[in-house]
Amino acid sequence: MAEEPVLQDQEDDIEALKKALADEKEKAESYLSSWQRERADFSNYKKRIEQEKKESLTWTNAELIKSLLPVVDDMERAFSMVDPGFKDTSWVEGFRQIQRKLQELLRDHGCTEIECVGQPFDPNLHEAVAYDEGDEGIVIAEHRKGYKMNDRVLRAPQVSVGKGKNEQTAKLENNENENQA
Repeated sequence: MAEEPVLQDQEDDIEALKKALADEKEKAESYLSSWQRERADFSNYKKRIEQEKKESLTWTNAELIKSLLPVVDDMERAFSMVDPGFKDTSWVEGFRQIQRKLQELLRDHGCTEIECVGQPFDPNLHEAVAYDEGDEGIVIAEHRKGYKMNDRVLRAPQVSVGKGKNEQTAKLENNENENQA
């Protein structure tokens, strides 16, 4: 009879050990899943930091490029003012080559001109500086070139936007269209 209480005690000990083992397994699984989540969070953090570094560098470059745009404008104005007798001289061609290299450098960094003449006016993309007679809501002239970098506007083009045609012009066009028909 003395064996029954000993057997009972051993079974109780075994049950207690099984329960303790199950509790420890549960804790280990909890620790493992927490560790895995933290590892994923850290990995995502590293990726986000790398992306932010790239974006920061890109937009630092964008600021530099933005500061060069007036130089590009000045070069274009200078070439438009060159006397026809000097257009084919070697020094003018040398400056044209410099201008081409500068434009190529801008393109290599993702900076492109914004095409606007003939396009519908978009206040998110264009800066209206004048309204003139022409097709309503359409950009009819560009006063200063605009540029974008990776689909973000660096500098909006300054444009004239059509405000429609006055009555006299509309009547003249209608008369011309009727005469042609």
